[in-house]
Amino acid sequence: MMRSLLPWHRQNWNRLYGYITQQRIPQGLLITGNKGLGKQQLAQQFAHSLLCTNPTVNGLACGHCDACLLLKADTHPDFILIKPDEPGKSITISRIRSLITQLTLKPQFDTYRVVIIDPADLMNTNAANAFLKCLEEPTERTIFLLITDKPAKLPATIASRCQRLVIDKPNKDVAMAWLKQQAIVGNLELLLNLAQGAPLLAQQLAQPLIAGNAAGDDYIKVRNHCFKAWLDIAAHRNHPAIIAEDWHKLPESPLVFWMTSWIIDLIKCFYHARPDSLYNPDFHEPLRQFSGRLELKGLYKLYDLLLITRQRLDTQINKQLMIEEILIQWADLNRRK
Repeated sequence: MMRSLLPWHRQNWNRLYGYITQQRIPQGLLITGNKGLGKQQLAQQFAHSLLCTNPTVNGLACGHCDACLLLKADTHPDFILIKPDEPGKSITISRIRSLITQLTLKPQFDTYRVVIIDPADLMNTNAANAFLKCLEEPTERTIFLLITDKPAKLPATIASRCQRLVIDKPNKDVAMAWLKQQAIVGNLELLLNLAQGAPLLAQQLAQPLIAGNAAGDDYIKVRNHCFKAWLDIAAHRNHPAIIAEDWHKLPESPLVFWMTSWIIDLIKCFYHARPDSLYNPDFHEPLRQFSGRLELKGLYKLYDLLLITRQRLDTQINKQLMIEEILIQWADLNRRK
């Protein structure tokens, strides 16, 4: 049972607790924010608070009442979590139809029934259309909490029927203080920078990137190795196909993020950005040197390819060929005319 708030959630919690004290709880609440800010944790804390029969002074669940014990055992009949059957897959209409059947029954306890849909943007078209009826024809004492870091992918008909709660990233001092409390090994400031200021994502990045590797600086070491190979391709000391075959063994998501961040930083360096404004401040000098001799139009073209690639990660595309296409375009961009 989660009883303590993440330090950057306090203002958001005050708003949620205000809903309870004012008895103005929205039927639909859309919780948004970047990855790694704890949207799921905050949604569950709100759900537990709504279901708890003896909440604490600040409104958090007590952790001891019958409702809290059922929540702890994942057996509370009035708490429903809707998520994809497999990571990255869609939430299908069959899952929403099952939910609609459950909602025809009254809540079994005297508080609320809480439905969390996470991530809400993964409802396919048919599922979203079916879920819209839940919002349009609400059942007794039922609250919907929708979680997403891609609110633009939600149909406007759903988003417009929900109140929105945006979780902002904390200031750097708050985030660094929290990371230090987690006893994380590694360059915390660089990890936080790579996580775009999201503490939970920075904590995740500190975990082993490859199974069997040690934690700590593993993520940064692999990233540094890949950046060296990226520079070798630019200098034509290595071939894109060879590097793509090597990189194919690594998780695609961080690879694509790294390459995207390097291109963004190159564009920033083209406009003489300060090192502390980069995703990769430790790579400022080589990035600055390259930016001075690259065509800006070509950088934007490669950036567009990387954005398309991010959308392909969950498809059946050949990942090695996908990486090779990016590296070939990067090599071509660095050919002297």
